[in-house]
Amino acid sequence: MSAAVIVALRVAASPARAFEAFTDEIGSWWESHPLFMLSRRGDGVLRFDPAGPGGRLVTRFDDGREWEVGPVRHWEPGERVAFGWRLPSFRADQSTEVEVRFEAVGAETRVTVEHRGWDAIPQKHVARHGFELMLFQRRLGEHWRGLLGAMGERVSGATG
Repeated sequence: MSAAVIVALRVAASPARAFEAFTDEIGSWWESHPLFMLSRRGDGVLRFDPAGPGGRLVTRFDDGREWEVGPVRHWEPGERVAFGWRLPSFRADQSTEVEVRFEAVGAETRVTVEHRGWDAIPQKHVARHGFELMLFQRRLGEHWRGLLGAMGERVSGATG
């Protein structure tokens, strides 16, 4: 997996609090995007289940269906979380990976998301909407920036 979308944003919280907001509260700030939905019904409500090493990121849809988005690969509270990211439309051999790092910068935390592996998903795949890789990654980066902004608003003023 070589091609990556990398987005970084500072939030007004400690690394421990930012990690907690990302992992424990993901279902409250995550918003679906028309280009990047997990399914035609949207993204459902995301959560890590169980939270921690050996867990997985899952989503629950309104009809009660659950989908495993991907396994947790690294879980280092206050520092890093990494997990697989697979859409239901991916073949068994297709996947991407998300790594999120939390780094103290003064009284804030730089949250960096690196979403890798989209170069292995064909341009014609429904998830890529026929976009060339650079354009697709630019749009995905904009989406991640919006998501991190929503998470940042949630923790704004928290000192964790």
